[in-house]
Amino acid sequence: MSANSSAKEKGPKIKKIERPDIKHVIAVMSGKGGVGKSSITALLAAGARRKGFQTGILDADITGPSIPKMFGLHAGANGEAELVPRESSRGIKIMSLNLLLQNPEDPVIWRGPLIGGAVKQFWSDVNWGEIDYLFIDLPPGTSDVPLTVMQSIPLDGLVVVSSPQDLAVMVVKKALKMADMLKVPVFGLVENMSGFICPHCQTKLEIFGPSKGEEVASRTGLPFLASLPLDQKLAEHCDRGTVEEYESDLFERLLEEVQKQDGTK
Repeated sequence: MSANSSAKEKGPKIKKIERPDIKHVIAVMSGKGGVGKSSITALLAAGARRKGFQTGILDADITGPSIPKMFGLHAGANGEAELVPRESSRGIKIMSLNLLLQNPEDPVIWRGPLIGGAVKQFWSDVNWGEIDYLFIDLPPGTSDVPLTVMQSIPLDGLVVVSSPQDLAVMVVKKALKMADMLKVPVFGLVENMSGFICPHCQTKLEIFGPSKGEEVASRTGLPFLASLPLDQKLAEHCDRGTVEEYESDLFERLLEEVQKQDGTK
């Protein structure tokens, strides 16, 4: 049995868990790690919050969570009897396994079924309240957690993140084929780490190779949402836990694609 046929057989058998209190659910995925997927998730959520939307982040990267640190949130039980998300300084609701650990440096050594179960619980059992946009930060690749999320959660769509050296058509097509097999729309492609602007001479250095984002988006039929350069200020904000202070119009470009899809429903 091929991997494709297995996924096709599993998809229709799982009933998705509806949450009427959450209006839009958008997952952020990448073909491989190290492309800044979590920072893109953070920028999208911060942009949505600046627009006045009730916003949340479900950190589905169970074994490698970075969202809490970006927003200045620390590990430790919150004293609540139920699963309640923590709130960032500007009111973004965040649920991450790292927020439930006593020590954020403790490893989570779980097999796939436990990880998938935790992600489903973060969706179904967490008291999110009213949410306009919930962003799901997926771990890289097309394995257990992305499969669990696409099968169990009613996604509005996906944002695919890559970088110049990672923008091989094969890698992007893997994500697209998975989304197509599981009938999940893709809102568009974000090329991250697209060059570096020297702060002294303003020269653009293509340290990961020339940008291929628009070419790959065109070849795969995806909207091209953005090409974002490496920015030392963004890295500093992420390290300090102040990512919400970084200005970006990435969410506005995504919102245009969301509204286009809503218009076709």
